[in-house]
Amino acid sequence: MMMAEHRHLAEQGVELVELRLDYIRRAVNLKRLLKDRQCPVIATCRRKTEGGRWEGSESDRQMLLRAAIADGADYVDLEMDIAHKIPRYGNTQRIISYHNFDETPKNLEEIHHRISQLDPDIIKIATMANNPIDNIKALRLCRDSDIPTAAFCMGEMGLPSRILCGRAGAPLTYATFSEDRKMAPGQLTYKEMQEDFGYNEITEQTQILGVIADPVAHSLSPVVHNACLREQKLDMLYLPFRVPKEYLAEFIEICPEMGVSGLSVTIPHKEKCLKCINVLDDNVAGIRAANTIVFRDINAYGYNTDCTAAMTSLRKTIEIKFPEEDVFKDRKFLILGAGGVARAIAFGLVRREADVHICARDYRKSDTLARSLDCKSLDWAARANFETSVLVNCTPVGMHPHMDETPFEPDWYDRKMIVFDTVYNPEQTLLIKQAREAGCTSITGVDMFVRQAAEQVKLFTGKSPKMETIRYELKRATSAARY
Repeated sequence: MMMAEHRHLAEQGVELVELRLDYIRRAVNLKRLLKDRQCPVIATCRRKTEGGRWEGSESDRQMLLRAAIADGADYVDLEMDIAHKIPRYGNTQRIISYHNFDETPKNLEEIHHRISQLDPDIIKIATMANNPIDNIKALRLCRDSDIPTAAFCMGEMGLPSRILCGRAGAPLTYATFSEDRKMAPGQLTYKEMQEDFGYNEITEQTQILGVIADPVAHSLSPVVHNACLREQKLDMLYLPFRVPKEYLAEFIEICPEMGVSGLSVTIPHKEKCLKCINVLDDNVAGIRAANTIVFRDINAYGYNTDCTAAMTSLRKTIEIKFPEEDVFKDRKFLILGAGGVARAIAFGLVRREADVHICARDYRKSDTLARSLDCKSLDWAARANFETSVLVNCTPVGMHPHMDETPFEPDWYDRKMIVFDTVYNPEQTLLIKQAREAGCTSITGVDMFVRQAAEQVKLFTGKSPKMETIRYELKRATSAARY
């Protein structure tokens, strides 16, 4: 079975395969495995303490590794504590490795130095990322070592280093060919590495973009932005970065060192990131929240494309429904929610002299936001009888996977209303469905998402993407996420 899988991997373009000898439950015919190999192989036999499945004795494990060298394996992986016991022989190259499934140690450079004294051809260091700063510690080892070093972090927060280690000089990285056979936490599949992130095309000059959030796994921004970058044939790559709020300032500070030239910013960082930004555009200065950061020269520039995208979506719809009236001036808007998106939309509407009312489940938050923008607040319960021209949902209510929820009851609609839901996954939220059934004109979150993403791409690259590409990739990704 292992031989058949090896052949299949080689046919798919895999250039180096790791033979996990600890996964074989019967006597290993190494000579046959190595004789029929379709591409270079790394012979590895990992102990349980380091994520492996070896159940035999330690002496038998080391004997198997010596046999792999004697039989001509291209590479053999030796943990740093046994490397001195297994001498170099023939043409087999030595990967000497260190694994830590609990943390990224503070003495990582010292560990690297100790391995460098054990006659390695390649040094492999894999540690658990407990914060996003651990990534740069690993990448520095790849970049600064005279001995080829593959250093990266495990876990969700370590994902960027698995992709960026090659950019920093790592001779290899690890992926699994099957989603069901991940060998370490946070490991990506070969398909994800190649098709989603174009690992083999990444160079030292590749500019890195990304989205920072906590959590970040649900974000569809990498799918959308990478599709735009590929379409424009730009040497840029967009990654997800999980950044807990306590590491936000330190992470933004190290971004230029990682090659990051731009970031999308989402929950919970839109307001907190302002402390890390040198130059604010007019929207950000007024909203006090940013969803885009661009690093240029020595400065970090902050923008808010949520505001401009929402205003464009609203303007185009209102112009069609009320062609003879002023689009915004004195028109009554009811905004549900008091978070970053609500703040951006309310700010844009107030600047356009709309009559804005903010309504959130926590009245203190809605009142504080309303006072800061010089508009009005409304008690959450009062939304049922409030007459408005435009209803804007800025809460996450109705978002996947809670698609059977809505912040507005079916019998509260007036068919003259315009209903705008900023939730984009799913596009057809329960709020939107019920609004249409009541005869209301509706705007979905997809329209806003597409516009704000297009504006971000332009800020990052200087080029306008095709809106159709963003819309297609978003709908494809949301469909895949639900089924």
